[in-house]
Amino acid sequence: MSSKKIIGSPVAGEVCHHAHGVEAAGGVYAPGHLGELTQIVDFVLVDTVIEETGSREKRLRLLPSRVVVYFVLALALFEDCSYRSVWGKLTAGLEGMPLVGPAASSLSRARRRIGTAPLRRLFEILSGPVAHLGQAGSFYRGLRTVAVDGTLLHVPDEEALTWRYPKRAGESVEFGYPLLRLVVLVECGTRAMLAAAVGPESDCELTHAGRLLGVLDRTMLLLADAAFDANEFARDVQATGAQFLVRSSARRIPTPFQHLGDGSCMARIGYGVLPVLLTVRVIEASVTVTLADGTARTEQRRLLTNLLGPAAHPAAHPAAKLVGLYHERWQSETTYFSVKATC
Repeated sequence: MSSKKIIGSPVAGEVCHHAHGVEAAGGVYAPGHLGELTQIVDFVLVDTVIEETGSREKRLRLLPSRVVVYFVLALALFEDCSYRSVWGKLTAGLEGMPLVGPAASSLSRARRRIGTAPLRRLFEILSGPVAHLGQAGSFYRGLRTVAVDGTLLHVPDEEALTWRYPKRAGESVEFGYPLLRLVVLVECGTRAMLAAAVGPESDCELTHAGRLLGVLDRTMLLLADAAFDANEFARDVQATGAQFLVRSSARRIPTPFQHLGDGSCMARIGYGVLPVLLTVRVIEASVTVTLADGTARTEQRRLLTNLLGPAAHPAAHPAAKLVGLYHERWQSETTYFSVKATC
């Protein structure tokens, strides 16, 4: 068998070599269903991450750590398949070769053996903006538009998880599956994930969103819905140098100190025990939604932003333009639609 590396999934070929005791270095990387993915998550990167996180196997195994990493990635791609079915997809291109056929329990143990560290590190390395400067749908007047939002995911109803992710409970009974809260920061247009945080449902979206702010900078404009309408959150976003455009909740009734020509106004919001004031621009809008059957409804929207353009540059950031831009935050919902299992 040749030692030439064939671009594609290393999983099946490498497993075959280890099964026969052939040294992994210089072995064949057989083509498979992960071929396109391995152009991004390449073999050297996976090996480096495994070494960095201390996940390298301690002895020669039929399921080396590198193989297991690709297997877990494949589980995400083929989420409606069993462990054995996913393994079959990885080795489908190698019919006629002597391949190992690990049991589901073996795959499960291998997955537990490597843990979460190498997958977390892979995400940290590969996540980030991908749109080129000026790409349509990803920029607003030179600022990269990003959106933050949260969702809930079901996790298995097992004691190993419910201590951390409890079920919902009524007065006398628990019900449903345990829930995990996921909050992500995505690049609009491409829907590339910049950062993600997970935790129990009992922690609110704002709690997790605060863990994501380290990836923001002065080149970005953050879009968010009313769940992120908190004075401290606005302060923390501004401290990163980023701009924000956030929908205000109905509870907030700002007092304007200056009215602007485009219908927006300037106001101040306070934070801290001894309030420090943050100057924001308030935009009021009426949005009419027309459904396919012709039914229409009109809703009020109040937006807060630190894009204070009209005060110094009247045409810099027109209110009507920002109202339209706010709807780009739905990119996060589209991202979740892709992440979640759908029928």
